Amino acid sequence: MSHSHSHGHGPTADVSVRPGLPEDARAWAAIQVAAWRSSYERLWPEHALASLDVAAIEESWRSALSDPPTAKHRLFTACAGPAVVGFAALAPVPDEEGTGEIVALEVSPARRSDGHGSRLLAACADVLRQTNASAMRTWVVTGDDGRAKFLDSAGLAPTGLVRTIDVLGTEVTEEAWRATLA
Repeated sequence: MSHSHSHGHGPTADVSVRPGLPEDARAWAAIQVAAWRSSYERLWPEHALASLDVAAIEESWRSALSDPPTAKHRLFTACAGPAVVGFAALAPVPDEEGTGEIVALEVSPARRSDGHGSRLLAACADVLRQTNASAMRTWVVTGDDGRAKFLDSAGLAPTGLVRTIDVLGTEVTEEAWRATLA
């Protein structure tokens, strides 16, 4: 998936989504921390956001890429030219045969309106279709209206399933969103 666009001002940087590479892990971690701090500044306690550790998150992503739990776990990188501007992580849902879960989809806050999230979501859906999955789901932090609006515009909808998870010592409520894959 590679696209070049021209809007009468000369060509712009090439944008693409590709499989994740080990050297992407540092950028993914930095993007995740920036995105969470931007999206959750009013939803999570300040100490939780301040304690996000780029190096620890980088190691976690590097490990996920080098030793995925299953062959269906995938990582994707969104690029603007050579710059990594976003990423997505995809995993099977153990208790729902035929459903893939987007466990992460983050875009650099400065690049959120550039279409990278939509390209990452499309890459996840394409891979799920290729593996004969019939649905995809993801989780949205309660109150993350920006993500809810993005997912709604992409055809996902809340399922009513809610969970509470521990994020750095803070209980966070999330709601499942789902789409059927045609």
